[in-house]
Amino acid sequence: MAHIHLPEGVPGIRGPMLISPETTTPLRELAEILLRGPNTLTRAEREMIATYVSSENDCYYCQHSHGAAAAEHLGGDYGLIDQIKRDFGAASVSEKLKALLTIAGKVQKGGKQFTTADVECARAQGATDKEIHDTVLIAAAFCMYNRYVDGLATWQPHDVEVYREIGQRVVNHGYTASGWQKPVTAAAR
Repeated sequence: MAHIHLPEGVPGIRGPMLISPETTTPLRELAEILLRGPNTLTRAEREMIATYVSSENDCYYCQHSHGAAAAEHLGGDYGLIDQIKRDFGAASVSEKLKALLTIAGKVQKGGKQFTTADVECARAQGATDKEIHDTVLIAAAFCMYNRYVDGLATWQPHDVEVYREIGQRVVNHGYTASGWQKPVTAAAR
């Protein structure tokens, strides 16, 4: 049960966002820019970074909703997303993404865990300063988003179809489009 009264049937971050419109708009816009804005990292790669950080933070809703968005960007490759969460070093992704996921994991543990050696490793794999910057910002933002979701004990459904629906909605409409607050379908609960 949530720590505060939240709308029925609205999972994860979307519930508290409905009761705080003054903070919802900038939070949604930040997610839109970080995960969908112009970037040399693909939308799938950025969603994988968000997913990995969320899994390290044990935020069920965020790791599954952003994992679904990443998988949907990849044509439905949910197996790859599961591999990223279990052991990204063994996943079929670029060495550059692996270096960036290493950075994201260190930022998740604490800002001072990320070192010059991590930057040098990422650069050696072809990462730009902007990609390193964005990885750090995605990791830091998702620590905040994860704590918002879990700190309020939001409803986090465990039905895979709920997350597939969310992933498809994100891929097709983004984080700022109308309809994001729509409750999940009764069949998906």
